[in-house]
Amino acid sequence: MIEEYKRRVAYINEMIESGHAPELVAEGENYHAEQLTRIAQDICARDGIRVVLIAGPSSSGKTTTSHRLCLELLAQGKQPVALSLDNWYADGSLTPRKENGEKDYESVYAIDLKQLEQDLKALIAGKEIALPTFNFAEEKREYLGDTLQLTEDTIMVLEGIHALNPILTEHIDHDCKYKIYAAPMSPVSLDGETWVPTYVHRLLRRMSRDLRTRGKSPQTTIALWQAVRDGEDKWIEPFRNEADAEFDTSMTYELPAIRYTVETALQTVPAVAEEYTIAAKLLFYLSFFEGLEASFIPRTSILREFIGGSQFNVG
Repeated sequence: MIEEYKRRVAYINEMIESGHAPELVAEGENYHAEQLTRIAQDICARDGIRVVLIAGPSSSGKTTTSHRLCLELLAQGKQPVALSLDNWYADGSLTPRKENGEKDYESVYAIDLKQLEQDLKALIAGKEIALPTFNFAEEKREYLGDTLQLTEDTIMVLEGIHALNPILTEHIDHDCKYKIYAAPMSPVSLDGETWVPTYVHRLLRRMSRDLRTRGKSPQTTIALWQAVRDGEDKWIEPFRNEADAEFDTSMTYELPAIRYTVETALQTVPAVAEEYTIAAKLLFYLSFFEGLEASFIPRTSILREFIGGSQFNVG
């Protein structure tokens, strides 16, 4: 078994070095496509599904998952629409606080549950609603003229970290809902003894996105990571068993691709910093793999949510 794992890492590197990166990437993308096709078929086989809820921990690829699932549902003859729970956040003045006084955006009560329920019920009843959007800079919900009304074939695909929490849709008929838990679920073994935990995939994804879109250094992302995971343990993982299906967002080629985007920045974490130990561990994991250029990665890939260039305008 140990030799098998060693061969797996060697296979990944050999594919990249020998010019077969496109085939390696296709392997990972096909794995996702097959899962999503099965999930879409299951949704369509159930009468009355109007709302698909996608949840998962930070940097699982929920947003891209919602868009790709919409494409699969479209192929099944449905009229899907992708929505984000973030747009139903309550105004900043109403955001709950942590014990230290900081705003707790990870709490389910950061969402305007009353307005969300009202809108979902109206949509399921066939009524038109004004679609909100959340202005994160000003911490307030806005209405910019967008509306939505469902037809008989329309399915809402609603993603967000709290989507599986029963309190979110407790007054929506159970038979109308289909729930999906999305996250990386396939840990990588480097040599049969040293494993890369799946949370590392998510940390590296978040690091890549933070660096690209928010100007945050890897040191800053690492410093905040434990608080993120604590929030996941409290608000997300307890409801995993609510899911009708699970979607593994792991990718064969992910670590080589992420190495290409974050390695240099990770090397800037000072040795005296508290975050250095984790940064060094991440660099150790990445050192097993050849770097993979982004040009090989399709614009519909979940990884594009984090490295940029997504067809779905996410991240």
